[in-house]
Amino acid sequence: MKTSGMGLGVLCAIAGIYMACSAGGGSTFNGSDDDGGTTGAAGSTGSFNPSGSGGGDAVCNSAATEDHDQDGFTRNAGDCNDCDVNVNPGAVEVPTDAMDPEAKEADENCDGMIDEPATVCDTNTDLSSTDGVLAAGAIDLCKQAGASDWGILSAEFVRANGTPAAPGVQVGILDAFGSAVPPRAGSRMLALSSGHARAPNHPNPCNDYSCYTSGPGTPPPGFPQDVPSCSGATDINDDVALQVQMRAPTNATGYSFDFTFYSFEYPEWVCTSFNDQFIALVDPAPMGAINGNISFDSMTNPVSVNIAFFQVCSGCPLGTQELAGTGFDVWDDAGATGWLVTQAPVEPGEEFSIRFAIWDTGDQAWDSTVLIDNFQWIANAGTVTVGTEPVK
Repeated sequence: MKTSGMGLGVLCAIAGIYMACSAGGGSTFNGSDDDGGTTGAAGSTGSFNPSGSGGGDAVCNSAATEDHDQDGFTRNAGDCNDCDVNVNPGAVEVPTDAMDPEAKEADENCDGMIDEPATVCDTNTDLSSTDGVLAAGAIDLCKQAGASDWGILSAEFVRANGTPAAPGVQVGILDAFGSAVPPRAGSRMLALSSGHARAPNHPNPCNDYSCYTSGPGTPPPGFPQDVPSCSGATDINDDVALQVQMRAPTNATGYSFDFTFYSFEYPEWVCTSFNDQFIALVDPAPMGAINGNISFDSMTNPVSVNIAFFQVCSGCPLGTQELAGTGFDVWDDAGATGWLVTQAPVEPGEEFSIRFAIWDTGDQAWDSTVLIDNFQWIANAGTVTVGTEPVK
């Protein structure tokens, strides 16, 4: 049986902490919903070839078989602006900033269209689907990678350590979570749970604060991560993850995604050994990651009931509205972070993987659930740093 190590007075003080990893050096946390998402502008040089489809002011004279900007594409291979490394068939389209009077329209991906509408690929995905590619679509990663193009290379459900898994009800493709939490983009969002990824109105809800699922697991190296001054257990249970391997667009400098973490561990088990966690494990790890994880607060606390962003609960800044109808409002006392956004840098054209993982720490009880949505590429030619902060 769990024994709480902290009184409610201290818990309220923790809930009131508001510490975010601030972005720096031109990084950004806002953007628009393009295919896979884009944020910012491509940072084009303003040069274009005589075909004129890239946009700009100057004329770029390059031979049809020459790769003048060394972006891997010639004019014969479809590069519509061979003087701009950010414009080629391997780039992601960047919507023109209507608020910037100096912004110029450009066809970054050389498909003959400017600011084409976002692709939505999750409209008809079934709640109980355990197809990894459809789950990636639920977080708005729609595009499949070609031989020299960006997009998804593979997507599968695994355990926290990366071994294949059949996730069952630990995964849900949701069109809403309760009565007040719709998707951030598209028509669906992904739920991962150490219990059942279901609300009371869904088939097979847990109907309790504890539902035992996949059993003992093996954590990734460095996890579960202890919180400063709050040592946690070392064993994990009921772990599940979505692992997506992808190739970045040639003009991408980073990416972001939104998530919100719910836990029945809140508030009784703050700063105890029972420290359920959600991580976004990236390989190769970008600079600023902790053991490969890119989702944590400015005190380096991983996403758990000990993170500074717990803002949804009775007496918390965001109140209890986002708990309504989720099961976290009726099956036991609980809380949530509210929507957060994590961003991280990426090299243009880089192949990398993200493993979105959640688990129970120290036991199989008092389950936790994370919702993930609105993956976007950042293509603003600025510096992107690892960071997490509340959605604005």
